[in-house]
Amino acid sequence: MTTAERMRAWRGPAILTYGFRPLFLGASVWAAFAMALWVPMLSGHITLPTAFDPVSWHAHEFLFGYLGAVVAGFLLTAVPNWTGRLPIVGWPLGVLVALWLAGRVTVAVSAGLPPLLVAVADLAFPVVFGAVLAREIVAGRNWRNLIVLGMLAVFTLGNALFHWEAARGGYAAQGHGLRLGLGAAIMMIAVIGGRVVPSFTRNWLVKRRSAVLPVPPMQRFDKAALVVMLGALVLWVVQPLHPLTGAALVLTGALHALRLGRWTGHRTLAEPLVTVLHGAYAFLPLGALAIGAEILLPGGLGMAGAQHLWMAGAVGLMTMAVMTRATLGHTGQALSAGAGTIAIYAALILAVLARVGAGIWPEHAAWLHGLSGLAWIAGFGGFAGLYGPVMLRPHVGKAR
Repeated sequence: MTTAERMRAWRGPAILTYGFRPLFLGASVWAAFAMALWVPMLSGHITLPTAFDPVSWHAHEFLFGYLGAVVAGFLLTAVPNWTGRLPIVGWPLGVLVALWLAGRVTVAVSAGLPPLLVAVADLAFPVVFGAVLAREIVAGRNWRNLIVLGMLAVFTLGNALFHWEAARGGYAAQGHGLRLGLGAAIMMIAVIGGRVVPSFTRNWLVKRRSAVLPVPPMQRFDKAALVVMLGALVLWVVQPLHPLTGAALVLTGALHALRLGRWTGHRTLAEPLVTVLHGAYAFLPLGALAIGAEILLPGGLGMAGAQHLWMAGAVGLMTMAVMTRATLGHTGQALSAGAGTIAIYAALILAVLARVGAGIWPEHAAWLHGLSGLAWIAGFGGFAGLYGPVMLRPHVGKAR
């Protein structure tokens, strides 16, 4: 049975025919809804019955809740291409989605629950998904992508550590677990994004017979830049304020800015679906430079603002770029961004800039936080509105 035959054989809801459908849609709805809760939580107008403090809940649910679903949706869609094995469809996929949803609900109402139960409920999804991914990679003998499994394991370990720190009464939003999880996420973007951004760019430019093409991925320079990044991230997790960490992050930022420049992103401005990949990756070196500078010379953006260049910028925009492209491609639509898609990209960039601006101009922080939250809701709510109908039905629909 081929991939298409397995999908056609499924007689249940269309949303369970491919991993990206329920998980991208669920992630986007949760990103918008959680922000809609967070804005009034920040101002003290509502209180959520969670055991986490408000900032830690916000950080956890974006990094481990939202991003966990997007990573799973992407890998469940990509791994069949990597391994030649059939995709997971139907009720097994539904079980994975239910585990993810159970984690979101349990964390949200965790105030009256034992911390161990909360951690187990939340970690069930990434652990089960990791086991599924390991089975597919091993069965398909796709050893090249074991590194992806390793990064996913570190990401899950960061989530577990976050729960442990919160249960001990620590401020988990600035703990080792968050930094470990975010560090794993940044490495995923650097490794996987470092493959797909130049490859997609090259494909688009070849079709337009461009004389200048991006440098192929994973050359010696790329590998050296990744090694330096790995070392800097390890230092950041262990010693987040040490001057050596700051210097390593500044070096990382410079190397990855040069890496991005080798991919000729300026030649893709006619197609925002490709350009946004370069813009999203740009937040990776910008975040490294900003965090490194804040360590060495505190008082510029503020550490929270600098870190949001990674959290909201690199992670938020890159996942949006991947979700839009993958959904268009896997539902048989043209790989081109329409006005609606461009608008949600713009909303998300505005959300990042407003949040960073709140660190630069603390006297305007209240309204900048509000603007950032509203733009974030518009971006991810817009994705759900544009692309949700496509994912809910089996035939191609308009999502431009």
